[in-house]
Amino acid sequence: MNRTRILLPFFRRSADRCLAAADDAEATQKRLLKQLVTDAKHTIWGKLNRFDTIGSYKEYCEQVPQCPYNVLRPYVMRMIAGEKDVLWRGKTTRFAQSSGTSDGKSKFIPITGEALQKCHFKGAGYSLALYLNNYPDSRIFDGKSFILGGSYANELKLDNTRAKVGDLSATLIDCINPLVNLVRVPSKKVALMEDWHSKLPELVRASAFENVTNISGVPSWFLKVLQEILAYRGKESIHEVWKNLEVFFHGGISFTPYIKEYEQITDTSKMRYWENYNASEGFFAAQSSPEDKSMLLMTDLGIFYEFIPVDSPASDPIPVWEVQEGKKYALIISGCNGLWRYPIGDVVKVESLNPVKITIAGRTKSYINAFGEEVMVHNTDAAIATACAKCGCAVKDYTVAPVYTHGGNKGRHQWLVEFSRAPQDIDIFAGELDKALQNENSDYQAKRSGNIFLDRLTVDIARQGLFDDWLESTGKLGGQRKIPRLSNDRKNIESMLSLNN
Repeated sequence: MNRTRILLPFFRRSADRCLAAADDAEATQKRLLKQLVTDAKHTIWGKLNRFDTIGSYKEYCEQVPQCPYNVLRPYVMRMIAGEKDVLWRGKTTRFAQSSGTSDGKSKFIPITGEALQKCHFKGAGYSLALYLNNYPDSRIFDGKSFILGGSYANELKLDNTRAKVGDLSATLIDCINPLVNLVRVPSKKVALMEDWHSKLPELVRASAFENVTNISGVPSWFLKVLQEILAYRGKESIHEVWKNLEVFFHGGISFTPYIKEYEQITDTSKMRYWENYNASEGFFAAQSSPEDKSMLLMTDLGIFYEFIPVDSPASDPIPVWEVQEGKKYALIISGCNGLWRYPIGDVVKVESLNPVKITIAGRTKSYINAFGEEVMVHNTDAAIATACAKCGCAVKDYTVAPVYTHGGNKGRHQWLVEFSRAPQDIDIFAGELDKALQNENSDYQAKRSGNIFLDRLTVDIARQGLFDDWLESTGKLGGQRKIPRLSNDRKNIESMLSLNN
């Protein structure tokens, strides 16, 4: 029985709703903002900002300030303590621990019931619907899903509260429809294990003999799981293990540096890749066609979007119906999770309009501009992929930091790279990487011109397992954790280099 064919009409209707909302983004977003303000008008935050008097986007902007996390933190902590009607109506008992802010503390993002159902789960459903819309021959429901998630490990002491705090993926797995558990691996017990060293072999044992048709997770961590499964089964291609595997739903970091690695261990004639833009703060976008690698901005998932031009950071935010094609913006959200005019720290590039499609250009704080070069993550991801292709090597992970001008020496970029397949000559690789980065970023090219302002980048080889060891030293080893790609200072790279010796 072809279960996928039976379910296909339902998902086609879901895809139609998603596309219709995106095509009518202005009306959809205006309706959504009105509903959000109405739903939260009796909360502490709603009363403070006079939500009951807001009737338009203009009034919303005039009455509600932009709110970085340090402003919202006291309110979130009250929610964690059990207080109701703070940033969102009712009590919130689940929170996603996310990466640190400028004060070094972790963020705790509320996951309200509405955010869970109307944003995270609905967004995942939309992504699957868009995939099936493009591949009606899919047999995705005729086997099992392998969802790689995190855990409820956190840095809070929660003795006197009902709150559950951990990775977003832990909450999604914990709250997923029980029927889904019948077609998912691993078990909830294994999926939520905290210790990665214990969890990895359990993940392998739980999945190595199953009929897996689709996998979901962060590319860097899933690659490690797949390699362990291949070693366990004594196979070279994951399609020798899972002959019906058809798609990898991925997100969290750019897939570009990992493409070659996945091609090495899959049957490329069978494997598809589908990108999602989901974060602790919400499910924002997903790929809508195999040919177009940009992602459709989903406008009806309980998230109201605003955009600040990266080239004019002092400008007022603008709504989705005023964005311009080809421009980069810092993303601000208001949503049914109780975040109001909250800058999530991501930079997106608007690739097309009507409907709006975006790509992730990097983080507002993950860039290098030590010498006026304005290098962002999408530049370095593309450059390292080009250099690997030219030198026949493959990269597992990397980080980059500036080396500042000192004692008459010019500044440069220092790359610390962990290879899964090293180049024959690291100096040639560094040269190719430098040329590729110049091609990707005209400001870097200008600063490199004639070696007058900036020296050629250098590449240090990270020993195998260095980045895992560094994550473990920070307490962040696990399936949803990421290495900071770019830093405008040397704090991270110095601590990594000390472990590399």
